[in-house]
Amino acid sequence: MTFIACDRSGHYQTQEPVTREEIIRFAHTLLSRQFRNRRKITSSEDVRQWLVMKLALETREAFGVIMLSQQHHILGYQTLFTGTLSQTMVYPREIVSLALIHNAAAVILVHNHPSGEPEPSQADKFITQKITDALALLDIRVTDHLIVGGDSVYSFAEHGLL
Repeated sequence: MTFIACDRSGHYQTQEPVTREEIIRFAHTLLSRQFRNRRKITSSEDVRQWLVMKLALETREAFGVIMLSQQHHILGYQTLFTGTLSQTMVYPREIVSLALIHNAAAVILVHNHPSGEPEPSQADKFITQKITDALALLDIRVTDHLIVGGDSVYSFAEHGLL
């Protein structure tokens, strides 16, 4: 298989042979650039695609936060916690601290389920409420909590859980 790639200077080059992992890494790089360059979230579908590329192949649970300005400009993204195959410890204090450092007006919570099933557990619902309550004390909104399972994404906001 021939694969055409764009290097950092914007030049295209052909690489042979190419592995599945290299294709995924290249696609993730392109989506990350698009995500960062947009700087304002205008579509939940863009966020979903970026998260699937970022988290779908993780073999451990990873929990991160997208920090947003009042107008939903992206201030940053950080994976804060990494756990085991089926769970990770999440500390609301660390999320509050990160949101304050970035002067965020809102956040999107994100994590993956390596099992491939994006449905939230009771623990997911509990920690989301705990984080939402902690951030609300500082007037920081949780606009969504997205769970990536395989190539599917579950939205707490779309299911009326926020």
